[in-house]
Amino acid sequence: MKTIILAAGYATRLYPLTKNFPKPLLEVGGKTILDRLIESVDEINEVNQHVVITNATFYQHFTKWRAASNYSKEIVILNDGTTSNDNRLGAVKDILFAIEELQITEDVLVLAGDNVATFSFADFVTYAKEKGTSCITCHEEPSIAALQKTGVLETDDNFRVIAMHEKPGNPPSHWAVPPFYFYRGSDLPLIHRALDEGCGYDAPGNLAAWLCKQTDVYAWPLNGSRFDIGDLAAYENAQKEFS
Repeated sequence: MKTIILAAGYATRLYPLTKNFPKPLLEVGGKTILDRLIESVDEINEVNQHVVITNATFYQHFTKWRAASNYSKEIVILNDGTTSNDNRLGAVKDILFAIEELQITEDVLVLAGDNVATFSFADFVTYAKEKGTSCITCHEEPSIAALQKTGVLETDDNFRVIAMHEKPGNPPSHWAVPPFYFYRGSDLPLIHRALDEGCGYDAPGNLAAWLCKQTDVYAWPLNGSRFDIGDLAAYENAQKEFS
């Protein structure tokens, strides 16, 4: 199994902090966001490689970071060739880019590179293996305003995903979906079809929303928390939490 870490965005909501610097390499509590993420998955037995997808603008930042890192699993840095927020590929196309570039056919754990997590990714992988399907994560979100800004789930009593709605005006539940996904290797060929059928590609959740209509997908309630470093206020809050 490989981890695919999405780090090709331009973080315009964090300007000027990220005008010339990639958000995943910002420090939170003395460690970069990316290091915190990789530390949480590097010891998972099934993982054999970490794939970090970035862009042409920030590629050198990540190769310099890799040269100074020391993890048990190999780290591959991919450059998707984009140079600005205007010509970015989008998360789903970046996932496909990594799969095709490295000819990946095994299971993948897809993670947004701008989140800090305190839950167990190992437990998430175990859950997905037990279900034998692609899986997504979820957590209860009491705020309607917050639910209107994220993906929201409809599930049955066993947490099989019935539908996933991106930024719904009338959220169907209080189950929000953070950007952490487990995709079976056998489901990866469906990504081409998803894009051909008009699946949204900017947000990573668009792929999960499409896939749950084609095959069984289960949701795993987080056994911890996560911090989405979306803007300066969120970054400052995470700094306080991890100080």
